[in-house]
Amino acid sequence: MCGFAGFSDRIHTEEEKKKILDAMTARIVHRGPDMGGTYTDDTFALGFRRLSIIDLSEAGTQPMYNEDGSIVLTFNGEIYNFEELRTELLERGHVFHSHTDSEVLVHGYEEYGTDILSRLRGMFAFVILDKKTNTLFGARDIFGIKPHYYCKNADGTFLFGSEIKSFLEHPSFHKAVNKNALRPYLTFQYSSGNETFFEGVYKLPQAHYYLYRDGELTIAPYWDTVFETENKSSAQFADEVDKAVNESVAAHKISDVRVGTFLSGGVDSSYITASLHPDETFSVGFDHGKDKFFDETDYAAELSEILGITNYKKIITPDECFDKFSDIQYHMDEPQSNPSSVPLYFLARLAKEHVTVVLSGEGADEIFAGYDWYNDTREVRKFKKIVPGFIRRGLASLVKPLPAFKGRSFLLRASGRPEDYFMGEALVFSPSEAPDYLAPDCRNGKSAADIVAEVYRSVADKDELTKKQFLDMHLWLPGDILLKADKMSMAHSLELRVPFLDKHIMEQAERIPAEYKVNEIDTKYVLRQASNRTLPDAWANRKKAGFPVPIRHWLKEQKYYDHVKAYFNAPYAKEFFDTDKINALLDDHFAGKANNGRKIWTVFTFLVWYERFFVLEK
Repeated sequence: MCGFAGFSDRIHTEEEKKKILDAMTARIVHRGPDMGGTYTDDTFALGFRRLSIIDLSEAGTQPMYNEDGSIVLTFNGEIYNFEELRTELLERGHVFHSHTDSEVLVHGYEEYGTDILSRLRGMFAFVILDKKTNTLFGARDIFGIKPHYYCKNADGTFLFGSEIKSFLEHPSFHKAVNKNALRPYLTFQYSSGNETFFEGVYKLPQAHYYLYRDGELTIAPYWDTVFETENKSSAQFADEVDKAVNESVAAHKISDVRVGTFLSGGVDSSYITASLHPDETFSVGFDHGKDKFFDETDYAAELSEILGITNYKKIITPDECFDKFSDIQYHMDEPQSNPSSVPLYFLARLAKEHVTVVLSGEGADEIFAGYDWYNDTREVRKFKKIVPGFIRRGLASLVKPLPAFKGRSFLLRASGRPEDYFMGEALVFSPSEAPDYLAPDCRNGKSAADIVAEVYRSVADKDELTKKQFLDMHLWLPGDILLKADKMSMAHSLELRVPFLDKHIMEQAERIPAEYKVNEIDTKYVLRQASNRTLPDAWANRKKAGFPVPIRHWLKEQKYYDHVKAYFNAPYAKEFFDTDKINALLDDHFAGKANNGRKIWTVFTFLVWYERFFVLEK
């Protein structure tokens, strides 16, 4: 696992470029503390920080070159089929100088050009400089596991990197808040779409690549999910999934350093752990009196004992969370208010004390349909059976434009059209109420409804469940789940791998009919059946808990109420929010009049992020 940063300009000399590049890569040294390297010429500058995982020798350092130095690579991630590709390229006459997966990209580009992307199996973000054509070729993996940012400045400078914070070190980068990102953020709790909270900075979408040449940037997709179901029994699908999961775990464990797993009490991480059978597992939780909902570490310890594995766990205090929250938002690059980012930060820190690589269970809920929102309630299911679809859709069309009333949500969900009601797994402020809490000049961004409509159009002819999964795979998964997984692990120089998000597993998952993913028995039905070949019943069938954090309880304590109150009334808060309204949210929650915990946390997160990047760091 590594990090890269670079730029293209004709303004600075090579010597100046080198100084700028050193500062940019120093900003992301946490991504690669083992070694670094740079390349500069009269136009381009590529920098790299390395966390050594495969081939720990100097031969694995980057930037990496082909034989004549005309191809220059910086790469973050892992290519899991690199041995197969290496053999293929050797047979075609390419000469390798290392045993790294990185070098496969160098020679693969020489052989196949941008078509190398269709041959890759892994998590990656990379940039290749082709000196013969003066072209930058950048790409991101099919799920968006690894981050890739870019920025094209008015003076013609083109910046790219693994983290936005590296751009702050380039003299032509103008640091400003993208106020249009606030409106959808209040609904989604993360930066949605391709824009970021830094004006002019964009995310390269998952499964896309770009070509940058002579000041022109071209972006194109190279892959997308295709849901085409097959007619098989659930047991047959479970057998195939189990085989694919175990094969993926075997591929993901390849490393020249120690490998462990993150382990909660849920099926996803438990399945990965039972398949890998590492020496160590890692778990965190919160001590909130007798409420065990916030602590699954006992389940993790019990499974570890059954498997004969050493489990390390930590109970996190609220003081630790608030003390580190500014650092968490710094490493996130953008405000991200998913409460689970906090325990994930401490979990990664715990794991780094023992291992350099961990496997985790992210992605299973999206591709196998594990969220409760994917399933109908008993009442909705019954209503759908009794009332014809055209009547249900007509009722939904009538009530959709109306204000909230008892039964409105039921009728929308019963319509069978996720476009009427499903914004994705995260929903904090409703799209209609979000602008009311913002300052006037922060209300102009896209609404959450507009953003999801763009995604839904791609699967207009698909079934209800597929539409929900597709939406979450294109917004929630890369924008929230995978972003925090990358940033929180790399904050501690820890490589996090996600075996469920593998091309071969996806090929299995997209063939499973909806009724075998979600039914009256459970969500993630086939995956649970598959896991039960390895896991005891209690773990295979345990209901999803997520990564719960007791923020709603903390915000009723005077100490933390006062802490958040200070941010809500900071001078800069008025620039972005209606401070009377956000203070009312906080006060009503503190007084027990409403549960506004998530809304408060989302506003608080933005203000902590803003303070860190724009107040404390001028």
